[in-house]
Amino acid sequence: MKPAVLVTGGAGFVGSHVADAYIAAGYPVTVLDNLSNGFRENVPDTARFVQADVRSEEAWELLASGEFGILNHQAGQIDVRCSVADPIADANVNILGFLNLLQGACKGKVRRIVFASSGGAIYREATGTPLDESAIKLPVSPYGAAKLASEYYLVAFAQMHGIEAVTLRYCNVYGPRQNPRGEAGVVAIFVQKIREGEPLVVYGDGEQTRDMVYVEDVAVANVAASRCPPPPLYDLDRCAYNIGTGTETSVNQLATLLSAMIDGTPQIRHAPERQGEIRRNALACDKAARELGWRPQTSLVEGLRLTLSWLAQD
Repeated sequence: MKPAVLVTGGAGFVGSHVADAYIAAGYPVTVLDNLSNGFRENVPDTARFVQADVRSEEAWELLASGEFGILNHQAGQIDVRCSVADPIADANVNILGFLNLLQGACKGKVRRIVFASSGGAIYREATGTPLDESAIKLPVSPYGAAKLASEYYLVAFAQMHGIEAVTLRYCNVYGPRQNPRGEAGVVAIFVQKIREGEPLVVYGDGEQTRDMVYVEDVAVANVAASRCPPPPLYDLDRCAYNIGTGTETSVNQLATLLSAMIDGTPQIRHAPERQGEIRRNALACDKAARELGWRPQTSLVEGLRLTLSWLAQD
């Protein structure tokens, strides 16, 4: 019998797809979410749902119960700009919330923790891409610093308590269920603006690049990370895997592609560059291919088509 999985943030964009993927693979799933950003309707019908904050005693007690073999941690404060404006609030959720879960997991003898980190926020500004897992870590935002700190905490707890630790460093994830009214998620935001005839706001010159990976591919990577042999813990990067495509797409290219697909001609409005955001990013995912058996399966054009089809249902 497969171990029970607790997916934090499982009512949110990425987390709900991760919960779907676990259920499709035959795992019993419980979703923990405070619904501050997620939606109850995103939770799979066959998953148990617990409405609670990751910082709460209820979350700690749930993990301490001994019910779960796997903790998959997707919950968190996800907006770089919010972390710049209020780094204490960001750390309160992304560091202290994770520590609360780690302590509960240790008490409940959780076997494996899969942690969603950020390959777009922890690495030093790239002069050449794609970056592999050994690239220099130098976050330029409190959000990135919190993600990197959480990776260190996870490895420390793994060594102290014998937990199997796997970190997935996501690039820019997009796809169905991404909130177009939120602060993060350029694809959903651009699509909504084009459909409503509003101008697209491009920060800086628009030549900054991102590695765009489709959310269902990311969900598959999480299941693979739950099944792989436990990676040895001789350094931070050994148990970490980049999850991306290795391809750079500029914001201008993305705006042009979406405009053509929607048959729109939006006005482009430029705004100053945002503090805490990097100029270039793309992730090498060869290690995930070798050790997890994972590669992205969805091209950018196909992923955007699927996303547009979902958004058209609103």
